[in-house]
Amino acid sequence: MSNKPTTDPDQLQDQFNEVWGNPRGWKALTIVNHSTIGLRFLVTGGIFFLFGGLLAMLIRTQLAIPGYELMSPDIYNQVFTMHGTVMMFLFAVPMMEGLAIYLIPKMIGARDLVFPRLSALGYFCYLFGGLILISSIFFEIAPKAGWFMYTPLSSAGHMPGVNNDFWLLGITFIEISAVSAGVELVVSILRTRTRGMALDKMPLYAWYILVMAMMIVVGFPPLILGSILLELERAAGMPFFDTALGGDPIFWQHLFWLFGHPEVYIIFLPGAGIVSTLLPVFCQRAIVGYRWIVLGVLTIGFLSFGLWVHHMFTVGIPQLALAFFSGASMLVAIPTGVQIFAWLATLWLGRPIFHVPMLWLVGFLVVFVGGGLTGVMVALVPFDWQVHDTHFVVAHMHYVLVGGMVFPLMAGLYYWLPHFSGRMPSVTLGRWGFWLVFIGFNTTFLIMHWTGLMGMPRRVYTYDEGLGWHLPNLISSIGSFIMAVGVATILLDILLHFRFGKPATKNPWNADTLEWATSLPPSAYNFVSLPDITHRHPLWHDPDLPDSIARGEHALTTIDHGRRETWGSDPLTGKVREVIHLPSNSWLPFIAALFLAAVCLSLLAQFYWVALGATVLSVIVLLRWSWENGVHPSAAPDARTHPDEPPLHSRTNDGPGLWGMGVTLIADGSMYLSLLFGWFYMWTVSPQWSVPEGLDLSGQTLLISAVLVSFGALVLRWVTGQLRHGNERGLLFKLALIALIGAVQTGTLIWLLVDSNLAPTESAYGAMTFFMLMYAAVHCGLATITTALQSWRVHFGYVGVRSPYEVSVVLQLWFFNVAVLWISYAAWILFPGTWGGAS
Repeated sequence: MSNKPTTDPDQLQDQFNEVWGNPRGWKALTIVNHSTIGLRFLVTGGIFFLFGGLLAMLIRTQLAIPGYELMSPDIYNQVFTMHGTVMMFLFAVPMMEGLAIYLIPKMIGARDLVFPRLSALGYFCYLFGGLILISSIFFEIAPKAGWFMYTPLSSAGHMPGVNNDFWLLGITFIEISAVSAGVELVVSILRTRTRGMALDKMPLYAWYILVMAMMIVVGFPPLILGSILLELERAAGMPFFDTALGGDPIFWQHLFWLFGHPEVYIIFLPGAGIVSTLLPVFCQRAIVGYRWIVLGVLTIGFLSFGLWVHHMFTVGIPQLALAFFSGASMLVAIPTGVQIFAWLATLWLGRPIFHVPMLWLVGFLVVFVGGGLTGVMVALVPFDWQVHDTHFVVAHMHYVLVGGMVFPLMAGLYYWLPHFSGRMPSVTLGRWGFWLVFIGFNTTFLIMHWTGLMGMPRRVYTYDEGLGWHLPNLISSIGSFIMAVGVATILLDILLHFRFGKPATKNPWNADTLEWATSLPPSAYNFVSLPDITHRHPLWHDPDLPDSIARGEHALTTIDHGRRETWGSDPLTGKVREVIHLPSNSWLPFIAALFLAAVCLSLLAQFYWVALGATVLSVIVLLRWSWENGVHPSAAPDARTHPDEPPLHSRTNDGPGLWGMGVTLIADGSMYLSLLFGWFYMWTVSPQWSVPEGLDLSGQTLLISAVLVSFGALVLRWVTGQLRHGNERGLLFKLALIALIGAVQTGTLIWLLVDSNLAPTESAYGAMTFFMLMYAAVHCGLATITTALQSWRVHFGYVGVRSPYEVSVVLQLWFFNVAVLWISYAAWILFPGTWGGAS
């Protein structure tokens, strides 16, 4: 099915620009279009990279010769901590997410991501959080406990002041951005692919990003939880990590590396996706082993969550655990090897064209394989015991992260430059930049393996003469300056490129994927008509596709209704199920991010009442955001659809919001399971973990609360079923009644918090119980508010038989709360021996 244009192509594109166009001036802050948001991520991440690189140069300058003190030990620790923090949290993940935000809709034949305002909120949270974090170093109050923030070193007793609070609050703020982008990308890839793009026809890059995004959704919440718990310990005295009061400092390491080891693959997988995308283009043949690569990517995503203790071999864990995690660490090399052999086979069978992007791909293969080999070495427990906390580990980490991420990223940057500028990259400066970086990088970090094997520990601000470390440190420092010159050359090349680059032709690389079917640079809506896809390499299969798309010869060309639209497709087959209408430009994401930034700054300044007020304002803005949704006039000004088109998603039972809530609750569930893990972990290992005297946590009250939330969820499920069958009689009253049940149930949890004498500052047991109850109360309160909001929307006609799916979205939250309450009840009341006789 296709819609033939009723107007000429130029007029049709003018009409699309009126609906999709981006404003200028201050109103540019309202833009939610994925291309603009993706570019903002990339530019901001690039600036943070340069800042982190400058910090690295200060470190290498200080270590170049023994006894040299360019910085005091305190400032050095701040610079060291900020270098790792900036590179890991402000550069690596945001850059890869930003590139995915820019590319994914274009690759899958969509006009935008499915939650554009969420992307904009994520960017502003990233920007404000990053600025708050790096501002600390200019006032000499930057975090200084290392980018891993190990307890008890990072606790208030060892490091008072606000230094580490900048890290804990800033990183938590930034992680909102990462998780929101993860949810956005998962739902967009699964639900907005163009007609006919089944999973087996999806570009490999989209597969990599899908797995990466799901790993973010599952892997980042443990760190968010750890940061919140440590900040509560520092600010409020809750002893989660204090051994004397029943806590355990190793619990922080578990939470950190539950995030940290998957993050290695979160960074690597998008880079590998770039490699798998570019190699076929520059070899001019399909990649070898498409299905094997997909299987390898899925396997890596699964295995990466079983490797976190790989970083904790020296903390004294049991021998059986050492053997298990050592074996798992080596097992992950198998799916990685499958990809490498597929790339080599593609090179062997193709006719490689060694343009600048191809140089970076070959550099990636050399560097990353080297990092992978040292990874197998540190997976062996006896070897890891010898090199742990030495420069060998620093060198290995840079080979894996820089080799696995920066080299493919540079290849992709040169490859997609025509997208950003409409011009082709240069050859001469591009080659100079590559060779300077390649030589400088290997000179810096290859030698650092030697330094580590000679016993030089990491995290030292200087060293004495006569240890044999002088020459390798000097060579490493010289290499770092060579690499810096290479980065400067690349930066100069890109800046000159926008002015002097040769104009790009249509599909200049003879690529196979849909992002090259757009104009260069692309319009805000990507495609004036959405094509049907029947082949894995659509532009090789139909070279005329960019022209026929631009002429409006495919689907979804109606625009006189004023809506921004894209297809909603089946997750497996790519068959079209609905028309998804997308929100337009809005101030709400920017305002919400401003209030969240105010919360962060107020907590840093210990203005807790101001923080509470900013939190309330944030909630109000977010509720207003949710109000302008579904069939609200600002979301769907005109409900008409073309006779041959499916209904609008807001008129179905399975809109993207349902999927968004589901994926968000997966992230939420990851946080809760991490919290539950901490409960049982400390119950098992902490010698001081015990029920405090005077604690009176009523199992009967908790049981009543669990029964109430279960009853409310079942009633809401019945109401949802009635709505789907066309019965909306008494809907407003029913939803209001369910909200009342939720209010009573939330009240029981609040009463339990007040009445149980938990004393959360006196024991880790009380602190963990208090936090878990607060977690449940906040979620139940949120379910109550959203249900009441649904009742109010019924009054305005925004929820009913013709727009039923919003109630199903809220229903998921209710059932999540049911699971949380019953699992908590089992852990606190039914688990044998937990209460020690307490009722």
